[in-house]
Amino acid sequence: MLKSIRLLALTAAVVASTSAMANPQVGGAAMYASKNIIENAVNSKDHTTLVAAVKAAGLVETLQSKGPFTVFAPVNAAFDALPAGTVESLLKPENKAQLVKILALLRFVE
Repeated sequence: MLKSIRLLALTAAVVASTSAMANPQVGGAAMYASKNIIENAVNSKDHTTLVAAVKAAGLVETLQSKGPFTVFAPVNAAFDALPAGTVESLLKPENKAQLVKILALLRFVE
């Protein structure tokens, strides 16, 4: 699982490195500096799994707050690379604490 999490973090870092451009396109949707992380992520077809994970972890309010934040945002393909059933298991309410720890590895940096 640690290897899978490292792969997820590496993929996130690659995606994050492309976000330095003005209003970059992610998942066919523009990412606007004037919008918060959640407002941008919900418009990206490539981040639906991340959005589901953030919701399941109860981090929506945090990421809608003023920040500033830097989020390494893995795309759906990164989550798909995890072993079968991993994401589904982590999204269960009884695994919320574990999900929060994993998302913290992706670093919501203030």
